[in-house]
Amino acid sequence: MIALATSNYLISNDASKPGRLERRLSTNHKALKEKPKEFFTVKLHELNRMKLDSSSVFHQETGKLVEASYELSLLIAKAKKPHSVGETLVKPCLLSAANTVLGEESQRKLSKISLSDNRVKRRIDELSDDMKEQVLYKIKASRFLAIQCDESTDVAHLCQLFVYSRFVDEGTVKEEILFLAALETTAKDIDVISKVDEFFQEHGLSWKKLVGVCTDGAPSMIGSRSGFVKLVKEKNPAVTETHCVIHIQSLANKTLPGNLRSSLNLAIKVVNFVKNSSLNARLFAALCSDLGTDYKTLLFHTEVRWLYKGNMLSRFYELKDKVEIFLQKQKQDKLYEAFREENFQLSLAYLVDFFEAINNLNLKLQGRNTNIIAHSDVIRAFTEKIHLWKRKVRVGNFSSFSHLNELLSEKRNIKQYDVTKEVLSHLHSLAEEFMHYFPDVSMENSLWTVVQNPFNTDVELLLESLQEEAIDLKCDSSAKRDFETMKLEEFWVKYLPTYPKVGEEALRVILPFSSTYLCEAGFSALVVRNTKQCNRLDVENDLRCALSSLNPRISDLLRKKQQHPSH
Repeated sequence: MIALATSNYLISNDASKPGRLERRLSTNHKALKEKPKEFFTVKLHELNRMKLDSSSVFHQETGKLVEASYELSLLIAKAKKPHSVGETLVKPCLLSAANTVLGEESQRKLSKISLSDNRVKRRIDELSDDMKEQVLYKIKASRFLAIQCDESTDVAHLCQLFVYSRFVDEGTVKEEILFLAALETTAKDIDVISKVDEFFQEHGLSWKKLVGVCTDGAPSMIGSRSGFVKLVKEKNPAVTETHCVIHIQSLANKTLPGNLRSSLNLAIKVVNFVKNSSLNARLFAALCSDLGTDYKTLLFHTEVRWLYKGNMLSRFYELKDKVEIFLQKQKQDKLYEAFREENFQLSLAYLVDFFEAINNLNLKLQGRNTNIIAHSDVIRAFTEKIHLWKRKVRVGNFSSFSHLNELLSEKRNIKQYDVTKEVLSHLHSLAEEFMHYFPDVSMENSLWTVVQNPFNTDVELLLESLQEEAIDLKCDSSAKRDFETMKLEEFWVKYLPTYPKVGEEALRVILPFSSTYLCEAGFSALVVRNTKQCNRLDVENDLRCALSSLNPRISDLLRKKQQHPSH
């Protein structure tokens, strides 16, 4: 007790023996040797109070160290890096920079920040739990809830189920990751609903406030007799089901006539010839370098990634002259002759233009904070473009297809009739596919019209239960001013209490997800975080910290802790 009270630091158990304490007092603290026992009792009490007092220097310094540990751990999670990077890279960099710029004293202070592997893991878990707590609180306070879910297999062969949520918070619509869970065995509808229901039950979420479910359209999700969506509707029949619009669009544009399909396959075959061999790839890069091109490599094609086919063809077309030279040098006579054929060159030019348009469409369908109305507008615009292209091509106008138009201008002796016939055939089948997969896109929806603009709509087309309230809203001049300046979802959230019937119907349209884009983005993050070298980690907490837009309440976490650097 004496040594502790007079030294401000801890001593070992062996040094705390009475004889050694007495010798320490006589040697190091001679001025205190004759003090009474009460003096040392008071000193010990003051020292303990200093450590517990939040206004003390000790408390403030250690609090900053713990706060820094939280902040750095959050950055590690957002960067999707292994926890060990804190101790092996981040801290050494901090200490080296501090010693160089600020001196040894600053380095000594920073050295007390705890960034060990286990410490970073614990910090990330606590930060994630705080974010999760915030999301659950906001969902429970929201009147409506929508989810999107998708499953995929990670590098460790675990089937991971991603679930994102959308809810009303602070006058607008928010999107946050709800949970990530591994499906231990099968990925059937019953397995998915069990995981979601288990989460809802554990955290006190009500199925009654669920207004929308968006899935990727797999049979296990939307089967007519069984399926996750059907099981959800058994819990809440009022739920709106949506099939990811990006997946539907991907299915709709897969139709290609025989000649175009053959040309696409030939392009893929040539790319594979160049890319599959390391030697060929190096020789092609050297050829491109000698010819002074901007790019030196071709891109692989994959059916999984949404934009890769268009990107592959665009790069292939840009380097087509170099590809032709390379095939000739490599004595690939069959590929070379097929590549040089006029029909292939024309088909390739058209495919580049077509998939460029598809890529642009796909990009418009991606992103956060979208809804079914906005996506329907994008699809409707694209179908109108198809009809426009058909009308223009029918009269020999290929201006909508820049690469094909340029090639036709260079080769005026080409039989344009064959090109026109082939393009028209493809556009006709494409229009039919889009009408098949998006049957409602051309139909007028009176409720959607009200949601988009309640001040320019025919009220009599609405349900009778909504008509009178819709008239009140239509004649509300202050609401009209707000509508012109506010985002659509913010407007309807604000006027939900004033016009509850119309407002509820509007939010039931706006709130449900129309794509599983967030889940796909989450899986991309999972691929980065879960590597072959680090694949046994339960990554839910790491991904929540990496993907959430919420800020963790670090100050609240600090107050819950005994503030010591090692905590």
